[in-house]
Amino acid sequence: MLAGNVIAAPRTVAVAIENMRFDPVALTVSPGDRIVWVNKDPVPHTVSADGLAFNSGEIASGASWTYVAKRPGELPYHCAYHPAMKGKLIVTGAEKQT
Repeated sequence: MLAGNVIAAPRTVAVAIENMRFDPVALTVSPGDRIVWVNKDPVPHTVSADGLAFNSGEIASGASWTYVAKRPGELPYHCAYHPAMKGKLIVTGAEKQT
C-alpha cells in the first residue's frame, strides 16, 4: 500500500465552552471525526447549528455533548441561551475509514 493511500482513523476533538465563548471559535474536521463540547462555565449552554444540522439541547455546567461530523460543509452554530456566543464547524474532505 502506498503511503498516499492511507486514510487516518477518525479523531476526537474538544471544544471548550468557557468564559461565555466557544474555544476554538472555528474548528476544521473531517467526516467521521467526533467533536466534544465541554461546558466549563457555571451556567448551561447549547450547541445549536444555525441550519438545524444539530442541536445539543441544554448542556449543564460540567457536562459535555458529542457530535460526529457527517458530510463536508460549513456549519455555523450558536448558544440558544446566549446568542452572542457563536462558533463554526468546518467539515472538509472525505470520510475517514475506521
